[in-house]
Amino acid sequence: MSADVSTPPVTQPVAPGPPRRFRLNLRQSGIYVAFALIVVLFTVLTDGALLQPGNISNIVVQNSYVLILAIGMILVIISGHIDLSVGSVVAVTGAICAVLTVQWGLPWWLAVLATLGAGALIGAAQGYWIAYFGIPAFIVTLGGMLVFRALTLTVLGNQGIGPFPDEIRTLANGFTGGYLGNVGLGPLGGADLLSLLMGILVVAGFAFVQWRTRRARLGYGQTVDPFPLFAVKILVAAAVVLFVVVQLARFRNLPWVLVLLAVLVLAYSLMASRSVFGRHIYAVGGNLQAATLSGVRVKPVTFWVFVNMGVLAALAGVIFAGRLNQAGPTAGNAFELDAIAAAFIGGAAVQGGVGKVIGAITGGLIMGVINNGMSLIGAPSERVMLVKGLVLLAAVAYDVWTKRRAGAAR
Repeated sequence: MSADVSTPPVTQPVAPGPPRRFRLNLRQSGIYVAFALIVVLFTVLTDGALLQPGNISNIVVQNSYVLILAIGMILVIISGHIDLSVGSVVAVTGAICAVLTVQWGLPWWLAVLATLGAGALIGAAQGYWIAYFGIPAFIVTLGGMLVFRALTLTVLGNQGIGPFPDEIRTLANGFTGGYLGNVGLGPLGGADLLSLLMGILVVAGFAFVQWRTRRARLGYGQTVDPFPLFAVKILVAAAVVLFVVVQLARFRNLPWVLVLLAVLVLAYSLMASRSVFGRHIYAVGGNLQAATLSGVRVKPVTFWVFVNMGVLAALAGVIFAGRLNQAGPTAGNAFELDAIAAAFIGGAAVQGGVGKVIGAITGGLIMGVINNGMSLIGAPSERVMLVKGLVLLAAVAYDVWTKRRAGAAR
């Protein structure tokens, strides 16, 4: 009598990279949907004035320094920290740039480099206490907020210093020249050809990078969006970019500060997602103990994150002072709150470890659109603050809710 030996079930191999179902991931895309709804709302309330060429240009120029701060702040928050001093750093670095250019007569480029160096030293001083002494960033930067505001008042007193050189004012308020002339767009009128070509180049580059990323994920057997959804996302992003570029090209071409922002967003997005240092930032903020055990040099990562924040705050200080054409003692008031709000509205997690540079930029634009839209409809300042506070609260509550929902689903 032979023994009954059962054979193990045969498993079928799973094809790599299965597309997921055609649905929208609200955790990743919710901020962009919310931004679109806010734009549509204020476009209706302002009878289309929000999306006029001149007003779009104003939104970019008026919020440029907050967007620059948001890029640095999102990295600070991802690493699990906070920086309350950036508004005061904007003020003191703007004062330093004014003294170097107006009072000492240094060339504008040398003064800007020295100002960025001063911002790096400020960030290094704060990062040293946080990283190597273990003092909480909240305490260190709160002290920095007071110290650098006091230094600003010491340098400037109760008066501003200006005017700034033309080059700095052009960087803050100027526009690219019409080097290739205009091209007709039918009923839309003429538009700067160089601006249009730059917009097309940005769209083509974005589509190419997304296509390569999709192919790489498929090659590694990762789950990707179905191709129709992937194509829709590319087309929507391209339509938004081209619409903004066309409107700006019809007005006074591209603002130089928008070109600077585009370079910063590209560079920091690549650094955060493709570099070892960027991955270490996420690791430190996501799980400090695991990052330490994995060999991540936590202290240098934290230190350089704050050095970077100091440099970007100094750049924002130069831009803001150049826009006003003077460095004033009250410059930068509440800028830290706007930068923090932009990061959290843009998807940063309160606990750290989560966030994207483009999300912080979107959060900053949401705040800018709310400010601009409510100004166009004549809303009082207290109502603007009320709406911005509610939007921030809703963004953080949504982040907490999605985390709890994801945890319950496991």
